[in-house]
Amino acid sequence: MEFEPVIGLEVHAQLNTETKLYCGCKNEFGGEVNSHCCEICTGMPGTLPTLNQKAVDYAIMMGHALHCTINNVCKQDRKNYFYPDLPKAYQISQADIPLCAHGYLDVVLDESCNVKRIGVTRIHIEEDAGKLLHDDSFQGTLVDFNRCGVPLIEIVSEPDMRSSSEAKAYLEAIKGILGYLDISDCKMQEGSIRCDVNVSLRPKGSETFGNRCEMKNVNSFSGAQRAIDYEIARQTEILENGGFILQETRRWDDAKGRTFPMRSKENADDYRYFPEPDLGTIVAPPEHVEELRALIPELPGEKLLRYVKKCGLTYLDANLLCENAEKYRFFEQVIELGGCSLQAAANWLNGDIARLLGERLTTLGATKLTPEKLVGMIRLIEEGKISNTAGKTVIEEIMFTQKTAGEAVEEKGLLQINDTAALEETARAVLEKNEKAVTDYRGGKANALDFLVGQCMRASGGKANPPALREILLKQLG
Repeated sequence: MEFEPVIGLEVHAQLNTETKLYCGCKNEFGGEVNSHCCEICTGMPGTLPTLNQKAVDYAIMMGHALHCTINNVCKQDRKNYFYPDLPKAYQISQADIPLCAHGYLDVVLDESCNVKRIGVTRIHIEEDAGKLLHDDSFQGTLVDFNRCGVPLIEIVSEPDMRSSSEAKAYLEAIKGILGYLDISDCKMQEGSIRCDVNVSLRPKGSETFGNRCEMKNVNSFSGAQRAIDYEIARQTEILENGGFILQETRRWDDAKGRTFPMRSKENADDYRYFPEPDLGTIVAPPEHVEELRALIPELPGEKLLRYVKKCGLTYLDANLLCENAEKYRFFEQVIELGGCSLQAAANWLNGDIARLLGERLTTLGATKLTPEKLVGMIRLIEEGKISNTAGKTVIEEIMFTQKTAGEAVEEKGLLQINDTAALEETARAVLEKNEKAVTDYRGGKANALDFLVGQCMRASGGKANPPALREILLKQLG
């Protein structure tokens, strides 16, 4: 029997508010253990929480980005469970009435820009728990309460994914949106974004779901993809051998590349949800909800498709631009200016410009480069006045000095040589010095021509017109 995977994801994203969800403690990663906590976030008796409105606004913005219905009136609930990093033995969350519900996300799956719509069941706000620190020096465990009360949104997908690659694409899209909205720093190494992965199998063609297994707190997208692949293989083997899949929570061990059982899967009634008595009803006025909708920018998936379909960029270049705010903002100005190939502009931004920024450990905004300067340089190349090789010299000049492209070309003497007689003389000299390459070419080694073109470009100081040079070499080689 052939089985079909059914995959759903629960993404937990910490919100980058200044303070925690229910108290005034600093919402900041790191710091000395137990230095960012108070009586409220550690659940001392007699303390009262106060809801952080900014966290609610951020959750509503994510709801708009994922095409959700915003529940203008909702509540918060206590989710009861006992664990060492949860000092008050319950977590304030939302049970039956989430802030956002019934949305979707269109995910770009591959380089062909195939899109799949994945449903979003709900987005709700809740507080994070503390963190257990396992100390091998005395073989014990300590608890750091700095993370208690950090505001989270939990984004619960529909079980619409059918492969680990679809799941990874969905996770990357969610992360991209959080970054575009600037509501989470998405630092996976700090636990700012993590996910629970639900996997089940069913006979292909069946509409009935099988028993699912959940992997908790997977903190990397590549880890989530490997965990899904492992779990599909594990469940397939059990079912093919006539076994039964237990509904359970499992732990993904990234180092060992496998999952391990933790406990039988809880149901909602195991948490004994009830309305949080210390917090009032959340009321989001419709006019405020619409104000937040107006803050939503063009999101990464939409931008990617526009760059590919309307601007003519390759998927790879479009994706690289969309991942970097400085680059895509710069590129948007290039689009507005016009007058040059947008693919050429993307090539320079993702190629030599990115390389120079990396070498100098700086940012695009810290350089002297402007969209006008870049467009001016590309025009010189497209008009045949300088070569691409000369452009590599010009780009460095216009990035780190006040010079325009034209000024840099004039100062460096980089104007392209188009004079046929001069090019013919350069070609003859190169052919005389490279008899082996000439023999190789005439013997059928076509790549020898590229070598000869390169030698001519070097001899001309990068000034020769490459297409014209190639034609002259072909003529002289017979």
